[in-house]
Amino acid sequence: MLDRRIEPRLLCSDLVDIEWRDKAARLHRCVANLEDISLSGACLQLDRPIPLGSPMRITYPKGELIGTVRYCVFREIGFFLGVEFEQGCRWSQREFRPQHLLDPRKLVIRAVNRVARSLGNGNSNASVQ
Repeated sequence: MLDRRIEPRLLCSDLVDIEWRDKAARLHRCVANLEDISLSGACLQLDRPIPLGSPMRITYPKGELIGTVRYCVFREIGFFLGVEFEQGCRWSQREFRPQHLLDPRKLVIRAVNRVARSLGNGNSNASVQ
């Protein structure tokens, strides 16, 4: 699958409250696991599907993120939803820092630096920033 994102996606694991309305305008609420997040979207894992195009509110202790469900797929352990945040709604680490937040780019840099050091016999000049 082609990943067309232009923003880095950070891996995380945190429980968030979500709510959405179905086609009959009934309000639904549940808890979801936040799997990853970027400035303009997030991936959530839950135990039930939510229709594509559904408006969604993700709430956390100090605020909320508003978006639309862009995909919903079942993968072994549950449903994974891609939520695109609405225009003007952006995630900020200052506002909400999920638990277990991890930037995979930093892992790659550490691995490259470790290999460079081992190949250079400890030459500290061979590192990536």
